[in-house]
Amino acid sequence: MVNWNLIAEKIKGADAILIGASNGLSITEGLHLFADNAAFEEVFGNFKQRYGLLCILQGMTARWPSEEEKWAFWARLIHHYCGQYRPTPVMEDLKAIVGEKDYFVVTSNGECHFELCGFAPEKIYEIEGNWLTMQCAGRCHETRYPSLELAEKLAAAERDGQIPAELVPRCPQCGGPMEIHMGAGQYMIPDAGAQDRFQAFLARCHGKNLVVLELGIGWRNQLIKAPLMRLVAQETNATYVTINLGEVYIADNIKEKSFGLDGRLDELLPALREACEA
Repeated sequence: MVNWNLIAEKIKGADAILIGASNGLSITEGLHLFADNAAFEEVFGNFKQRYGLLCILQGMTARWPSEEEKWAFWARLIHHYCGQYRPTPVMEDLKAIVGEKDYFVVTSNGECHFELCGFAPEKIYEIEGNWLTMQCAGRCHETRYPSLELAEKLAAAERDGQIPAELVPRCPQCGGPMEIHMGAGQYMIPDAGAQDRFQAFLARCHGKNLVVLELGIGWRNQLIKAPLMRLVAQETNATYVTINLGEVYIADNIKEKSFGLDGRLDELLPALREACEA
C-alpha cells in the first residue's frame, strides 16, 4: 500500500527536486524507441518495408545509403515527436508536483519534451544528446546548431523517403556532413554547460532536503539510476522516490530513505500530484 501522504510530505518539505528520467517516461507519452508497434508502422512504415527497420532506435543508429535518406528519417522523427508534440497529462502532473521549487532534470531521453513542456532549458541535462540540435559529423568544431526549423522544412520537402539533395545540411566550417547531436556517436559534442549547471545544482543542494524523483528507469541504467542512488546514499537529507512499471530496484543502503512505486506513470503521478496538492 502506497503511503501517498508520507511521500507528499517529503516533496512539500523539499528544498529542491532532482528529476531523473529515461525510456519509461517516453513510452508513457507514446514514444517507444524499441518497439515495432502500430505507432512505428504508422510513422515509419515505408522505412520499415524498404530497409527492414523494426524500431526507431534502429533508424537512429542506421548506416543510411545516402544523406538524403538519413535526413528524411530524422526529419520525419523530429517533425512527428517534437514539432507536433503537445504537453501530455503526465508532464503536466510532473510540473504541478515540482511547483515553484528549485529543480533540475537529468535524462537520457533526447526528444526534448521537458523543454517543450515548459521546463527551463538551463535546468535540463540530456546526457546522451538531443534531437533538436545538430553538429558537424566529424566534430571539426564544437558548435551545436538548432535543428527543429530545418527538420520541419525537410519533412515538408520529403518525397518517398528522401529529401532533395540541395537541402541536405552541411557543416558551415568544413562543408562535411552534419549529424543530429544524439546520433553523432563517438563524435558527439558533450554539453559542458549543462554538466556545469548540474554540478552547481548539486553543490547548492548539498546538506539540504533533496527529493530525487526517478521516472521510468530500469535497474540496468548505469548512466542515471546508479549515480542517483549513490547521491542519495551520500546526502544525509535526501529522499529517493522511484516509479517504474514492472521493475523497481532500490539499493540496500538507501532503502530506509526510499519509496519504490511499481506501476504506470500516467496512473501514479496523478495520485502523487493529488497528495501534494491536498
